Amino acid sequence: MPLMPKRVKHRKTQRGTLKGKASRGNRVAFGDYGLQALERAWITAAQIEAGRLAVMHFLRHEGKLTIRIFPHKSVTSTPAETRMGKGKGEPSHWVARVRPGTILYELSGLPEELAIAALARVAHKMPIRTRLARRRAHV
Repeated sequence: MPLMPKRVKHRKTQRGTLKGKASRGNRVAFGDYGLQALERAWITAAQIEAGRLAVMHFLRHEGKLTIRIFPHKSVTSTPAETRMGKGKGEPSHWVARVRPGTILYELSGLPEELAIAALARVAHKMPIRTRLARRRAHV
């Protein structure tokens, strides 16, 4: 079952713009290692799920994976070979808005080498450049 909201106030959203860097969700909070976005993009629900499957298959359900993004935004499209002027199309898929600095996935309960290898597999599934982030020690 694809990731999507249970219910929304408005089915069809405007495109909007992604400006600036992430001010929230930009620190590793739930795990020891995280995958951090370096570019802005819309990441689809299918891409998020592909990353989740890649990690779970690689780790064989070891450790704990936390997904920090959720596809709240609907993207509409009109069918092919449809004439202009018949209004906005129906929602076709859902995306998560990601700004630079956003933590996408977090892993905990694993040795460092295994966590790095698992997050590298997720990075290959993402349409943007990413980097490994570690939890900062409280000083």
